[in-house]
Amino acid sequence: MKREEVAALLAYAVRLDPRLAPVDQAEADERLAQWFDLLEDVPPTAPHPDGRDWHAGHVVRHHIASSPYRIQPSDVSRPWHTFKADVLGRHTDPVPPVDPDDQSAYRAALANTRQAIATGQAAPAVYRELAGGSTRDERNEFAAARLAALGDYMPRTVAKKLAEFRKTRSERERLAAANLPDPLDVACPHPPCRASVARPCQQGGKRRTDRTTPHPSRLDLATAQHYAPQEPAA
Repeated sequence: MKREEVAALLAYAVRLDPRLAPVDQAEADERLAQWFDLLEDVPPTAPHPDGRDWHAGHVVRHHIASSPYRIQPSDVSRPWHTFKADVLGRHTDPVPPVDPDDQSAYRAALANTRQAIATGQAAPAVYRELAGGSTRDERNEFAAARLAALGDYMPRTVAKKLAEFRKTRSERERLAAANLPDPLDVACPHPPCRASVARPCQQGGKRRTDRTTPHPSRLDLATAQHYAPQEPAA
């Protein structure tokens, strides 16, 4: 909490329990300094995955209503640290929205998320969210969506190592990244071939095999379409 937030919390406690009222300004300043020292790392509010959200004002009110002893700042800080440990224990570290190949950024994103949770600025990602629902159908649907996404994604470091074994796709990815014509974007116009879109050109007679390079006429067609002027939008 900021100093003014601690001062507001202390004033609320004095309003509920007038015994806490300071006798003079010096005592008021000393008490505020004591409370701020213990509550600087305690947020005024914080979310909980089960809806049992943290509210420092509620902790003060509960103590004054249930305990005959005058409230101390530790009566607020101790429950907060218990709350924080519970929330962090429920957190499951979902995959952050950063490039997983950038290990420094990846670790920093995880640390920042945990810091946000530890300071009450964010709610934890709990297991039920990661599992995609509580029913079997919801979990199956979630798993199918994740598998579909994984089928399209491959970290750059892995892609480089596998490039030799997936030459066609690697070449298409290279052309797309460089904004160059891709022969496999069009069907091959060469009469003996007629390979469909996305399929490599063919060679041979009855036992046809894939060509390592497209037919020149297919490359010409792809180039013409790639650089053709775009029709203006209606």
